Order: sequence, then structure tokens, then C-alpha cells
Amino acid sequence: MILFDSHCHLDDQIYDKDIEAVIKRMNEAGVVGAMIVGTTRSRSIKSVGLAESFPGLYASVGIHPHDAKVCSDTTLDFFYDLAKSPKVRAWGEIGLDFNRMFSPRKDQEKWLVKQLHCSNKLDLPVIFHERDSNGRLIEILKNHYPPERRGVIHCFSGNKTELEQYLDLGLCIGITGIVTIEGRGADLRRLVSHIPRERILIETDAPYLTPVPEKNNTRRNEPAFVRSVLLKLAEVRKEEPENLAEIIWENTCRLYGLNREENTVT
Repeated sequence: MILFDSHCHLDDQIYDKDIEAVIKRMNEAGVVGAMIVGTTRSRSIKSVGLAESFPGLYASVGIHPHDAKVCSDTTLDFFYDLAKSPKVRAWGEIGLDFNRMFSPRKDQEKWLVKQLHCSNKLDLPVIFHERDSNGRLIEILKNHYPPERRGVIHCFSGNKTELEQYLDLGLCIGITGIVTIEGRGADLRRLVSHIPRERILIETDAPYLTPVPEKNNTRRNEPAFVRSVLLKLAEVRKEEPENLAEIIWENTCRLYGLNREENTVT
């Protein structure tokens, strides 16, 4: 099976001492690539640097809603230049998080809209974060994100109505290791069969959300473990893992503009 971790944070300092070993294990597990997702200016810089240093790694740039209060037009201008790297294949992780409220709502919404406009100008797909926005993210996307644009709802954990609304907007749905966890993943397992095959992506969100069975042995997640997400997803959907992996690989290449055969940018 050819697998791709569509969302991880290998820029986290937890990997600084053994990043080469992490990437080696990723490749040995059949994970040919990973998207390192930017969340701040400094972490976007580090993500792009890692992507430029290792084959199969790609990066996104963006300001997470937690950090919206420190975003600025200068930062967005900087991202325009950073996005010139051929390894930058997406904008994000951006969105709304009304759960922890690390940034005021007005700042989250203002910089979400501005970053949507940036992604439109650069024709980059968007990686979305949503938590407890009670439909506000969907409302903003309907007004500022054309349906022909590409994007993914990272770490989907919503209800069926929200799922249907995201699908109506043309978005892909990112599934994490939550789907493997007996209690926490029950609702997600009930919903994954409603996602069209051509809209599913798999991700680790490493170093967070370690899947089972790896969760039994380590707290730190890594891209190699995305294989467990794929296997559980195939089990729940009653599909052959090899066939589902092929479809998800095609979905990932289409979203991020990757060359399917060579795993290089087009």
C-alpha cells in the first residue's frame, strides 16, 4: 500500500533529536510522504525548511486560530514569499476554535477571511481547523470560499449535519487516529461510511492523537502510524485496505497537486 500522512507537525521540537529516524520509519511503513502543517510564522518557516531537506515531505503556511491575535498583514506578505518554495502545497492550518479561545473571536474571523483570500490568490488548497464554531466556519466559507476551490477539514469530529455541509462545499474530510480509539472514536466510526471515497484523507496530526495499537506503547505520534488509521478505516467501511489506500492516495495527490507516479510536485 502507498500511504501519505496528509497532516502532521514534524516541526514540533519533540522530533528535533531523531527526525531522520522518524522519516526512516515512515518510509519503512509504506508512507511515501507527509504534509507538515504550518501554524505560526516561525513554525511555517521550520516546516518549509524540513520539506526542502527531505524527499517526500511537503509543507503548508498559515496562522492557526489560536495565534490569530498576533497575525498581521506583514505576516501574510511574508507567507506569500515563503509559498514560492515548490514544497509549499497548501495554506493552513486556519479556521475557528471557539473552545479554548486563545485568540478573540473577532481576530479569528478577521484573519481567517484574510487568509482565505491569500490562498485564493495563490491557488493553494486550504487545511481547515474547526472546533465548537457552531456553524460559523461554514457560514464564512459559503461567503468567502468558492466551491471550485480545494480544501480539507482536518481531524473531522463533527456530526452528520456538519459532515454533509462540508461535503456540499466540496471539501475533503481528514480522518485521524481518533477513529481507532474505542470510546472517543465511536461517533466518528458511525459517520465514516457516509463519506464518499473520493473525499477521504488520512492523517496523524502527529505528535498528537496517537492511534491504537501504537497508543498502547507511546504517547508521541508519528507519520508511520497513519497505517493504523487506514486499516481501521477500511475495517469500519468494510473495504479492502489496498483498494481504499489507492483511492486515498489519489485523493491526496489531487488535493495537494502531487505527481501520482513520482510523488513529486507537478
